Amino acid sequence: MKMLRIPLLLIGLLLCSQGFAATAQQSKMSTCNADAKTQNLAGDARKAFMSNCLKAAPAAAATAPAATPAVTPATKPATTAAPAKALTPQQQKMKDCNANRPQGLKGDAYKTYISNCLKKK
Repeated sequence: MKMLRIPLLLIGLLLCSQGFAATAQQSKMSTCNADAKTQNLAGDARKAFMSNCLKAAPAAAATAPAATPAVTPATKPATTAAPAKALTPQQQKMKDCNANRPQGLKGDAYKTYISNCLKKK
């Protein structure tokens, strides 16, 4: 029993040391967070900056703050609508069936209607 204590202790220490080491993603997050703090970003501008910074390659993380302009409410575009995505044929069928459905359908009646509608097309 005494002979098992030392190897188990060493294995436990090795496993614990890996848990405390910062991963590349964690170090990238702390770098991006520090850069956002130095630029005094808040709200949507901070979210956008953090997203772009975290998506950037590790070498580009240092250059990302200079390349990303700060968006303030005064410089925010008036319309922020995303471009419309093309619907797949299945999505188009669902859209058409929902547009033409009778009012008041709920639960099993709705499921049956949608199922029949999608089978027709």
